[in-house]
Amino acid sequence: MRLALAEARDAARDGDVPVGAVVLAPDGSTVLAAGHNEREATGDPTAHAEVLAIRRAAARLGAWRLTDCTLVVTLEPCVMCAGALVQSRVDRVVYGARDEKAGAAGSLWDVVRDRRLNHRPEVIEGVLAAECAGLLTGFFRGR
Repeated sequence: MRLALAEARDAARDGDVPVGAVVLAPDGSTVLAAGHNEREATGDPTAHAEVLAIRRAAARLGAWRLTDCTLVVTLEPCVMCAGALVQSRVDRVVYGARDEKAGAAGSLWDVVRDRRLNHRPEVIEGVLAAECAGLLTGFFRGR
């Protein structure tokens, strides 16, 4: 989560919402890819930290299936990112702060664990939650 927080700080420096993500290899310690929100920098509404990290991890592996991989992200994934997690077959999602307004991994919706879908990653929430939430709160206060 500390690596994801560093990515989130990079997003804030670039003027974007401070969300960072890291994809870990099946061994749980090797970082395959990282990303932070780049919507402002790229003008791309899909440039969320999770989507960018997933794309980069798949490119590094040379495969779209991220089986046995873990995505660590500072903020609960939105619906778009939750869908990308399911489609990429990530096995585990670890997130920091809950997103009561747009979260899709347990708070507002629970897309990632919907029994109607063919893949349901494990979800671990609340890792360094206060630090993750504080980064977001500070960013929005400044705006």
